[in-house]
Amino acid sequence: MSLLEQKAFLTSIHPFENLSANQLDTFADSMDIVYFKENETIQKQGKNPEFLFFILKGLVQEKQEDEVLSIYSKNEIFDSISLIENYSKNSFITAEETICYSLPRSIFIKTLHENIALETYFFQSISEKLNNNIHHEKNKEMANIMIAKVKDATIHKAVIIDEDKTIFEAATIIKKHKVPTILLKDNNGEMHIITDSDFRQKVILNRMDFDDKVIKIASKGLIYVNEDDFLFNAQLIMAKHGLKRVVVKDSTDSIVGILDQISLSSFFATNTFSVSNKIVKAETVEELKEASLSFIKIIKSLNAKGVKIEFISRLVNQLNKKLLDKLYKILAPEELYEKSCLVVMGSEGRGEQILKTDQDNALIVQDDCSISAEELQKFTHDFTETLVDFGFPRCEGNIMVSNPYWCRKESDFKNLIYQWVNEPSGDNFMNIAIFYDAVCVSGNKDLVIKLKEYLFKVAGNSQTFNAHFAKVISSFNVPLGFFDGFVFNSKDEKQKNEIDIKKGGIFIIVQGIRSLSLEHKLLNTSTAKRINKLTEINVLEPELAKELTMAFNFLTNLKLKSNLEKLDKNVAIDNYINPDSLNTMEKDLLKDSFKIVNKLKKKLEFHFKLNYV
Repeated sequence: MSLLEQKAFLTSIHPFENLSANQLDTFADSMDIVYFKENETIQKQGKNPEFLFFILKGLVQEKQEDEVLSIYSKNEIFDSISLIENYSKNSFITAEETICYSLPRSIFIKTLHENIALETYFFQSISEKLNNNIHHEKNKEMANIMIAKVKDATIHKAVIIDEDKTIFEAATIIKKHKVPTILLKDNNGEMHIITDSDFRQKVILNRMDFDDKVIKIASKGLIYVNEDDFLFNAQLIMAKHGLKRVVVKDSTDSIVGILDQISLSSFFATNTFSVSNKIVKAETVEELKEASLSFIKIIKSLNAKGVKIEFISRLVNQLNKKLLDKLYKILAPEELYEKSCLVVMGSEGRGEQILKTDQDNALIVQDDCSISAEELQKFTHDFTETLVDFGFPRCEGNIMVSNPYWCRKESDFKNLIYQWVNEPSGDNFMNIAIFYDAVCVSGNKDLVIKLKEYLFKVAGNSQTFNAHFAKVISSFNVPLGFFDGFVFNSKDEKQKNEIDIKKGGIFIIVQGIRSLSLEHKLLNTSTAKRINKLTEINVLEPELAKELTMAFNFLTNLKLKSNLEKLDKNVAIDNYINPDSLNTMEKDLLKDSFKIVNKLKKKLEFHFKLNYV
């Protein structure tokens, strides 16, 4: 390999594209080509490593005792962590004939201290690498989107008046200061807001006297954000509450101004707010359908701009909730709406269903609701079919309100939960898992909370129940292999070179965290919130919790990216990923993620004693 080819090879491996010209020359001059036979130990556990290796050809296994932790192949490096710590925790053994470039440790360490980009990358933990992967691919967009704070946007000056001001005086102040909004502080110190539309809608149309007190047209119940909050969080708050503006405070809790949707538009090129507004204002099913058709466009736009997966999930979840709530209000008979709780379950209940996959919903009806069986059946049928028309496919397992099994009185649900717990079976444990993820999207949320508390009571503190509930994770294998790095689905010709990323990673995290959460009777539904709560109560170590969160987000993001590409090609979405379609860094992070999943799986097997169940 020529010197030029050497340099091209080096810069093709992340993060070495950040080497300066002089550093690249030093690397090329200092590297030697080394050859290893099959099953030869390159680096021994417990020793001080001397070289950083760049694989040109072959496969290298990272082992701890007899357990293979990871596989390294062409265009990958090992082991930077050992070099930094000057101690090798694991052994590195060839799985076949292997050729590498070797770089002396002294050159590597010296360059790290001279190159901030390399130092930052190599001193990060696995979880930090996972979290920052999106920076590598979409750095410029990320700078604008995800790191932007509220204070980075245009914030309108906060003009505060007292409650004695008249409508005329307030209008004059608005004109003088050239602001669309003013704040009013009443004699009790409570803040109110008055917008230019209040003058049009309330004063002019109602022909109010200009000498009336302006407090008559002011609105209470302001929503506040901090100027150091992420701008995207502000957008989430606005979407959740259907607001056009929020009041901004500083670290001293003083009001500094008002953030509105126009200010957000320079940062977000989606029509998120307008869609949210369409849902709120919709009065017919047709109007609601029009709004729902924009969801995919929003998801694609946010993903293209590098918005983190957890934020996209939360935003889409808010829009879905609004959509279902409004549809329920439009279609449901009044008697039913006032005495029921519409819930979504599974991934949608956890707020982790980004693309429209299928319906997972149920209806809890108060015992004293007098709606007839015929009327209830007609409504549930219409509700399901309307969602199908909106692009939400029927659930293959028939977990929908149109199925009487998932539409029943509160007392009937209690009997059902008792049956699930006391008659253990695969189906019943699945039903518990689905229901445990349930969240209210319309109606009386106390109904679902009471049923979950009843589930906690019935399940009690039974170690046997908890172990059987968690047992399903033992049926799923993490797809880390020995030779090519991954285990593929060889049974299916179509997916022979692909990995089921849901079964091999996402599900194990979801079910594992769900099992721990149910054991500790947590009401949280999202995987991320469950992880945080489990960390708070010392069930999960902070580092493992951090790694799990980042691995979960990376795997979910990879799945989303793949499915968006499939949608563009008019191909059915699924859970399969072809590792060959990933760049070197993504492959590395995928392996890291699967290692974290394996760590969780072993912890759960020990905690619930799954080998004895």
